[in-house]
Amino acid sequence: MNKNTENDPRLTALAASLPTSVPFIGPEAQERSAGAPFKARLGANESVFGPSPKAIRTMRMAVKDSWMYGDPESHDLRMALATHHTIDPSEIVVGAGIDGLLDSIARLTVTKDTPVVTSLGAYPTFNYHVTGYGGVIHEVKYTADFEDPEQLIAKAREVGAKLIYMSNPDNPMGTWHSSATIQRMIENVPHGCLLVLDEAYVELAPQGTAPAINTNDARVIRLRTFSKGYGLAGARVGYAVGHKTLISAFNRVRNHFGMSRISQAGALEALADQDWLADVCDKVEAARQTLYQIAEDNGLTAIPSATNFVTIDCGQDGAFARSVLSALIEMRIFVRMPFVTPQDRCIRISCGTPKDMTLVAKALPKALALASGQALGRC
Repeated sequence: MNKNTENDPRLTALAASLPTSVPFIGPEAQERSAGAPFKARLGANESVFGPSPKAIRTMRMAVKDSWMYGDPESHDLRMALATHHTIDPSEIVVGAGIDGLLDSIARLTVTKDTPVVTSLGAYPTFNYHVTGYGGVIHEVKYTADFEDPEQLIAKAREVGAKLIYMSNPDNPMGTWHSSATIQRMIENVPHGCLLVLDEAYVELAPQGTAPAINTNDARVIRLRTFSKGYGLAGARVGYAVGHKTLISAFNRVRNHFGMSRISQAGALEALADQDWLADVCDKVEAARQTLYQIAEDNGLTAIPSATNFVTIDCGQDGAFARSVLSALIEMRIFVRMPFVTPQDRCIRISCGTPKDMTLVAKALPKALALASGQALGRC
């Protein structure tokens, strides 16, 4: 029986009003559509350098115990994270990546017409969760390719926001603010508002990017992940650090069995292997420098990055950048780009292996030439 689920009376009015689209089209969907695999997977900011070999061995050993549910408290991982950050375990909650934690935060704080503030063109999954609970999103434009802390705070005061979302370092631009700037932002969060500070890339950033963690300050919650520097994007492990009263509230709404035993074991071992993380950071820096050079070789400008990707200004408008992106995709190089003008003049390429970087170096001039030809055709 065919049924138009868009008009399904069993859905809530809010659910029925939402689009069926998701924030991202995965590379797997693109490969299925094209009927061919990508030669280089450089669009999702995964770590192609992979997780610690020690973490891999530990996860393999944990497979035999996967008949059991994972520890719903993620006790061992929380204890290790507490030691790592010199805080109390009651000030940490583990979840299925930052995306899962964002869902819990929205569920705890957002209801119909709740105002929240974010940057126009920032990480879209935050908006996805807020909209899913009926919140109203107020957006602030980037300033010179940086999220603007002062304008975010000002907008939050103006609309009486319950949440402010900001990432430092930033996705999708790769730019970053100093710890002093972020600390000033925290100190200016309006009463009754919470700063959701996404620090997914902080392990890859220069020293002095993140202010010291102060879990006594209830104005901010810090989100971190094992998906980037630690190379465990597929394991879906993230954690939030904040005031214990706020952290305890997660137990009211979170998926208590959302973390598998394998993921918990892998993250615990990855955290212990800081030498591997340091080596990955070195490889990422080398790839960043290569991408800067590739951009320069093609007459383009690379935006300095504190992440495991580099955003490259294609020098024209969004239509031109989309043509470059499409050409790279046709050549089986998976990359992405910012969604919103004027940042959509850029493409964004994840840091990869020397082989990946060679593929980019060969493909980008061809993609630019194809895009230039299409641009002339539009004139």
